[in-house]
Amino acid sequence: MTVENDKELEDLKKVGRVVGLTLKEMERKLKPGMTTAELDFIGQKMLAKFGARSAPNLTYGFPGATCISINNEAAHGIPGNRAIKKGDLVNIDVSAELDGFFADAATTIMVPPISALARKLIKCTLRARKRAIQIAQAGKPLNLIGKTIESEAKRCGFTVIRDLPGHGVGRALHEDPTIPGYYDAKLVKPLKKGQVITIEPFLADGAHHIQEAEDGFTLKTTNGRLSAQFEHTIVVTMGKPIIITAV
Repeated sequence: MTVENDKELEDLKKVGRVVGLTLKEMERKLKPGMTTAELDFIGQKMLAKFGARSAPNLTYGFPGATCISINNEAAHGIPGNRAIKKGDLVNIDVSAELDGFFADAATTIMVPPISALARKLIKCTLRARKRAIQIAQAGKPLNLIGKTIESEAKRCGFTVIRDLPGHGVGRALHEDPTIPGYYDAKLVKPLKKGQVITIEPFLADGAHHIQEAEDGFTLKTTNGRLSAQFEHTIVVTMGKPIIITAV
């Protein structure tokens, strides 16, 4: 969507805050030994507290309130009886609907002790998101986001998972445009003031693609190696973007 007035922006900020607070609460309470279902229940309670609904459950019938993916699971992991272990990389993706507006955010958490490779992957992915957000300004070509993410990944010796792009959001969980995390010379259409999009680099240790697990939702790296993701929902402006999921 494109924000048309102050009321729409305020409504987006409300759902963005709910998503950000839910993500923070899940991160704060995550500990080794708990199951992903237990972690998801924390998110479910937070969303309910604010009167919000799980966007993946609402939109796709996803069997959980949030997506929780571990290690080589890049995205859409179904919460269940899997126990979180020391040394795991845990990706939590929270998206929600409130009063007809949607927001989407994610983080990847290191459960100590963590390997040097995993630590490097986390830092690089977080830096890629930060730099991509900084250049996402009205008038800039859409492909500058992917170029920035891909450049950071290459600098660190990692790869971009090409099947998992950013996207428009706001009135639905997934809207146009699709925003690849790599450079596509054809995507020269400029970003617009008020445009609502996600910035979400998916970086991996050598994988460029994902494969769907038998459960029909979980997406794993094709080489079985680690992946990481960080995501914010932003509103594009003529200068510094408004990060509505930051709390």
